[in-house]
Amino acid sequence: MSNVFEKLFDGSRLALVNARPTIHDVAAAAGVSMATVSKAVNGRYGVSPETVARVMAVVDALGYESSLVASSMRARRTGVIGVLVADFEPFSSEVLKGVGTAVRQLGAEYDLLAYSGAHHGGADGWERRSLSRLSGTLIDGAILVTPSVLTTPASVPVVAVDPHKGRADLPSVEADSRGGAVQAVEHLVSLGHRRIGFLAGRPDLRSASLREAGYALALRTAGITRDPSLTRDGDFEMGAARRAARALLEGAAADRPTAVFAANDLSAIAVLRTAHELGLRVPDDLSVVGFDDIPEASREQPALTTVRQPMHRLGTVATTILFTLLEGGAIAQSEVQLPTKLVVRGTTGPVPDGR
Repeated sequence: MSNVFEKLFDGSRLALVNARPTIHDVAAAAGVSMATVSKAVNGRYGVSPETVARVMAVVDALGYESSLVASSMRARRTGVIGVLVADFEPFSSEVLKGVGTAVRQLGAEYDLLAYSGAHHGGADGWERRSLSRLSGTLIDGAILVTPSVLTTPASVPVVAVDPHKGRADLPSVEADSRGGAVQAVEHLVSLGHRRIGFLAGRPDLRSASLREAGYALALRTAGITRDPSLTRDGDFEMGAARRAARALLEGAAADRPTAVFAANDLSAIAVLRTAHELGLRVPDDLSVVGFDDIPEASREQPALTTVRQPMHRLGTVATTILFTLLEGGAIAQSEVQLPTKLVVRGTTGPVPDGR
């Protein structure tokens, strides 16, 4: 037993002799290892409910819970990395899977904490609030998925995936959104399409702006004058995209596009479903290309032609960078861009006769 405090049994009551016990003292009093104490106070798996109850009874009796967490984290790692997102949607979920894959492949003894913080008082600044809650007590490092605030002081290493405004003072990983959009539109042009609509993404996202820039660049390169009436805001969200798709497609045949490039797959799927409601056949009457290649893309009927961004690899590369920082190493690049690839499936075909 530690010499700084003693157990005085009166039922299950514990009396404190020294007012500043350590994690060693709690471990000794509970009859467990320091690692078990750390797991118990941080809610990590691998500790039985009975042991957790015994450890927390000691912590409560000592009146030292918050100090115990802080001091133990200063002395040793938590063994947890956080994946912080604004919301759990298809893109962030696929990135999270990539993080999990990297942790297994690297053989690292880390647990993952997936945390959504944007619901705390609005979306702006959710990264800072989340990091202030978690860093230094619950996580050793963090991966921020599509962060909007890029000057984010933290006491732990942080890596950004697909940051809203691009280049930052954080190490970042993103896909080639502009190049992918160029591939999508070039594919449609090669099939004879010239009236090519565009469903834009969220205006606050750099990746969405780059996809629109790629769309415009590919039209110019093909000698096609951009028609503003063929662009609508899909906002990367199914409801908004369905309204935008209907605005594009419900007019006279001569006015509507023969093809639509949507800035993400959810928007492209909204186009497919709206086209079906309007009696348009895909790809006979309308060709559609998305962006992302989420799992749902290949399940559509017909399967969605899309630009594949390596969402899993975004997660694995970000994790590799984070682990390098956790080990005190230097990273070769602070800004990594991964290539995208056109995946041709069943929603694109030649321009309809007479169009």
